[in-house]
Amino acid sequence: MSTHTTGKRFYFWAAVSGLVGGAVFLAIAELAALLFSSTSSPILAVGSFVIDIVPRPLKEFAISTFGEYDKIALLAGLGLAVVIASAIAGVLEYIRPPLGVIALVLAGILSGAAILTRAEATALAFLPPLLGTLAGAAILFFLGRRLRAWRDAHLSGADAREDGLDRRRFLLMTGIAGVSALVVGVAARTVSAATASADAIRRALKLPAPKSKVTIPSGAELDVKGISPLITPNADFYRVDTALTVPNIDPSTWRLVIDGMVDKRVELTFQDLLDMGLDEYAITLTCVSNEVGGNLVGNAIWQGVPLRDVLKMAGPKAGADMILSTSIDGYTASTPLSAGTDENIDAILAVAMNGEPLPPEHGFPVRMVIPGLYGYVSATKWVTELKITTFADDQAYWTPRGYSAEAPIKFSSRVDTPKSGSPVKAGTVPIAGVAWAQTVGIERVEVSIDNGEWMPAKLSNPINKDTWVQWVLEWDATPGTHYVAVRAINKNGDMQVEERAAIAPNGSSGWQRSLVTVS
Repeated sequence: MSTHTTGKRFYFWAAVSGLVGGAVFLAIAELAALLFSSTSSPILAVGSFVIDIVPRPLKEFAISTFGEYDKIALLAGLGLAVVIASAIAGVLEYIRPPLGVIALVLAGILSGAAILTRAEATALAFLPPLLGTLAGAAILFFLGRRLRAWRDAHLSGADAREDGLDRRRFLLMTGIAGVSALVVGVAARTVSAATASADAIRRALKLPAPKSKVTIPSGAELDVKGISPLITPNADFYRVDTALTVPNIDPSTWRLVIDGMVDKRVELTFQDLLDMGLDEYAITLTCVSNEVGGNLVGNAIWQGVPLRDVLKMAGPKAGADMILSTSIDGYTASTPLSAGTDENIDAILAVAMNGEPLPPEHGFPVRMVIPGLYGYVSATKWVTELKITTFADDQAYWTPRGYSAEAPIKFSSRVDTPKSGSPVKAGTVPIAGVAWAQTVGIERVEVSIDNGEWMPAKLSNPINKDTWVQWVLEWDATPGTHYVAVRAINKNGDMQVEERAAIAPNGSSGWQRSLVTVS
């Protein structure tokens, strides 16, 4: 075997030793997180840190490209980065010790910093990255030493027995360490997920029957193939948040604190909310990241208690104008105090969604739902604190990242069918979709074909002013390529804004125009 081939082989095993060292680091850190601090997983903490610091355009790109799978894409990217970095550390330790160990220690310090700066960090949060770093560095050190001993014996022309002995020692240590890391890491992550599963607790939870129920009027749902259903199923409801993993919260330990500019500090348990009595509310939610014609909007039947009743317990002081809500993972949202206290706005603390306790990914056990405001300033999931304050004194998560502190929803309309890229046959074709103008309501929807006159669409009977309506226009479609445009007018007589605007700083606008091919 040539010297060049031999060198390539040792570099390969150096990279493998780095991967094993990295795997040991993560495995021991996961095990320590399970034992001492469940919120201290290094890769999840780093992932959350990345979510916090990436520039707004990259966040918008991730949401528009990957949608609800943006967290999976981030984890995959981080995993690939860990693999590459670990391999490089192994090679460095092989050719220039102790640079590989130093690189791994630096990675441990960075992950520890990411963990300790999280809002949910506990007093023992430093232990998982510390123990993981020590274990990973030790393994990388010993594997590097064994690999160099094997190389030296091989290149010095030592007899086959000595060369083979050094090779077996390295491979045995690498194999044992790698398999152990895999078993420990997977077991720790599995046990952590199983023991902290909010879903099992959620399934066993029995909520009291609501005092009032939403009445669905006759004609609220149109019978049109391809149109969005009146009520969005929980499994299909959009999810956009900053949580890399879904928080696991036991309702029996959950607390909501109301403090700040209040007459008295109030702390409520989950049972306290239930004892207030639940009511049903039909409310459409919209994400500020929803592009014109996008699907980051959904309609659901929520059960909860009025936010204004909870705020009255604390007594907001004169001069306060903002509710700074905080999630268990540290995310914050800025909501106008007036939206939470207005008798004409159904702002609620929701505990159920479409007839069942909130799904974990949608805020179990308690979230905020406020019609008329984009979700990033109104729909805090896993909410644990409401601080009564002022916009002048406090900023929420998205404000310093280029978004408006206050964000009323821009009413809009969407074509669900026919879709661009899906040809239809000539003849009568229903053009249909949904439109929304929360807190005001939709008066009418109009459709234009090929820049022709605007024709009124048929509307469904709305559940209320806070929900979307369905609409349909029967179109006599002729062969060829056609442009379909849609616009809405709300009950105040305002027309949907025609000009296109980006989602930042306070939501997109513009008429949706679709290209439809008729065969």
